[in-house]
Amino acid sequence: MDEYVTKHHLMKTVLGIDAAWTSREPSGVALVINDVEGWWLLKVTSSYQAFLSEQPASTARHRGSPPDPHALLAKSFSIAQIPVTIVAIDMPLSTGPIVGRRASDNMISSVYGARHAGTHTPSALRPGKLSDELSAGFKQGGYPLLTSEVRVPGLIEVYPHPALIELSAATRRLPYKHSKSRKYWPDDAPMGRRLKLFATWEQIVLLLEDKVKGVAAALPLTDLGARAYELKAFEDALDAVVCAWVGACVIDGLARSYGDDSSAIWVPNI
Repeated sequence: MDEYVTKHHLMKTVLGIDAAWTSREPSGVALVINDVEGWWLLKVTSSYQAFLSEQPASTARHRGSPPDPHALLAKSFSIAQIPVTIVAIDMPLSTGPIVGRRASDNMISSVYGARHAGTHTPSALRPGKLSDELSAGFKQGGYPLLTSEVRVPGLIEVYPHPALIELSAATRRLPYKHSKSRKYWPDDAPMGRRLKLFATWEQIVLLLEDKVKGVAAALPLTDLGARAYELKAFEDALDAVVCAWVGACVIDGLARSYGDDSSAIWVPNI
């Protein structure tokens, strides 16, 4: 019994969320856990509803829905059998109202802007109320926003673009957003662009597999003839795993924060 208690006390979990800036769009969710052998992926889905569902993953089109922090934490506990340690979210978060660019946005853009990984500008409308409610919901659940010191449990803001630059040691942002494939490769035919997109996805999955076991099995590449919403679902799930991995880096002391006391974006420093 003592061995069981000790083992579970040492284990940590991260809930990664690729949060859409509107409840009309789905949000990817991933849950990872560590043990003596490292980090493992327990579950990844392309929407809140799919994560909370007891049904196996399907190829049905994922729908958007408002986030429910309490339900997400409860579901994570039922899967991992231990409380979530860190919640890592790809969405602008702050201890106060967000009305425009924050210190964290400016610092990330200063460091990564030349590598085409600056942040989008948040506003009171987007993500606005959705961000406020998400932060408040997790804070009520015992997960305050962490901006510098790592105290667990806690909530952190992450941003996949600079995280993937660090993961891949790339000189610039990786071209992995399917909606921008024409911009990435304007001279290529549609199938040529898709092949290059899939090659980038495969690269990211393999790099993540080296950090979090089970990613490759959970995220097989979709068919080359997949429809746009299927590609978006894969991308959302992939981003959720990136978010969870960044949270794991924070727990392992392999990340740093960019921002001030009101907001901070955490980026791996590996």
